[in-house]
Amino acid sequence: MRDPLSVLTDAFTSFLFGKVETTRLPVRTSTGQAQAVYLPTAAPGLGDSGVIIGREVYSGKGYIYDPFQLYGQQLPAPHWLVLGESGNGKSALEKTYVLRQLRFRDRQVVVLDAQGEDGVGEWNLIAEELGITPIRLDPMAALDHGIRLNPLDPAITTTGQLALLRTIIEVAMGHGLDERSGFALKVAHAYVNETIVERQPILTDIVEQLRHPEPESAEAMNVDIEDVRAWGLDVALVLDRLVDGDLRGMFDGPTTVGIDLDAPLIVFDLSHIDRNSIAMPILMAIVGVWLEHTWIRPDRKKRIFLVEEAWHIINSPFVAQLFQRLLKFGRRLGLSFVAVVHHLSDVVDGAAAKEAAAILKMASTRTIYAQKADEARSTGRVLGLPRWAVEIIPTLTPGIAVWDVNGNVQVVKHLITETERPLVFTDRAMTESSADRDLADDALRAAELEAEERAAAFVEQHLSDYDGSSESTVA
Repeated sequence: MRDPLSVLTDAFTSFLFGKVETTRLPVRTSTGQAQAVYLPTAAPGLGDSGVIIGREVYSGKGYIYDPFQLYGQQLPAPHWLVLGESGNGKSALEKTYVLRQLRFRDRQVVVLDAQGEDGVGEWNLIAEELGITPIRLDPMAALDHGIRLNPLDPAITTTGQLALLRTIIEVAMGHGLDERSGFALKVAHAYVNETIVERQPILTDIVEQLRHPEPESAEAMNVDIEDVRAWGLDVALVLDRLVDGDLRGMFDGPTTVGIDLDAPLIVFDLSHIDRNSIAMPILMAIVGVWLEHTWIRPDRKKRIFLVEEAWHIINSPFVAQLFQRLLKFGRRLGLSFVAVVHHLSDVVDGAAAKEAAAILKMASTRTIYAQKADEARSTGRVLGLPRWAVEIIPTLTPGIAVWDVNGNVQVVKHLITETERPLVFTDRAMTESSADRDLADDALRAAELEAEERAAAFVEQHLSDYDGSSESTVA
């Protein structure tokens, strides 16, 4: 019962200001009924099975992505394109993604590591943590019994060997082989494979046969032997670069024994190769074909092929065509191709614009980190991003990206656990970041650190909930 003073006060207030608003009684209801009252604040997620990436920025809910789980109705292809300026978190995303995928027992990953410092690639720490020895392709080390990959390895079909030889030559020459040069190469390759049976044929054998063709090869086409020699001269000079030039030692001998293609993680360390030289696309081509014929097998494993500095692939018409075939073929055998590129303009305006468009079309998942406004607009046009996504790309802070998964566009904050942090933030990554961020960014990062660590604990908990032993969890 109310006291007289309160009653008098309410009466006086009502007289001066009108009727006092009554207190609304609380309503008890279920979340299922209450959700109809509130408008949605974020797009639906991608499901709750697979690898957790972090949290969706606007809703705060966990963001889980796995191309093998989504393939089919939600994702027409399992391939993935990652874009963005240096220092914004691409490297951290790739590394944590691979570490989390490897918790599943039916996953296997190959990384082409084209970056590094202090004599090793940036994936070296992760390889060491997993007990893996990177396959370091280094011309100087190769001369001292280093790693070799043989383009004529018997594990590669004869058709694959010839296609690889043509690609190597066309990349180095910058144009396609004419019919006569192609004939000379075909004849030399066939002769070497037919006559050398006691050992692995090697590139030196091809070069020697091009320089000194057999009379039978000329007689078969009713041409002069000197013509066949002249047709193959340019081809021999290009291949000689791999035998006795700046790439010698890496491809001019039998494949090194002991390369473990059954390891969960295989790292090809290309950090000793000049990234701006013609050697890099040649390397990409050789490694790509070698993996196609020796690594991808119909054994129900889900494989991830991650390529750093992927513009070396997409920007070369001949290498792009080779990888385009690999992507089409690999999709049937459970291959997810991950291409990491700084700027889309590096490839769409290059010599391989047609081939680049075909590869980009296969990438149903696109992750875009911060870019300058003009680059963001160009990227948005090529990828068909919604206007709101294009407008926020230049404003994104490190670790936050726009994710477009077959039209499902969301803004995602990548989260890193304390266990992953020492493996992800290498010295190079820290140097790269400090060059691209100003003091205000550092202060913002420090202010967010505590909140990120709390959210990362959620990721730790999620990762600890599965050990890869359950087939029901993994497609």
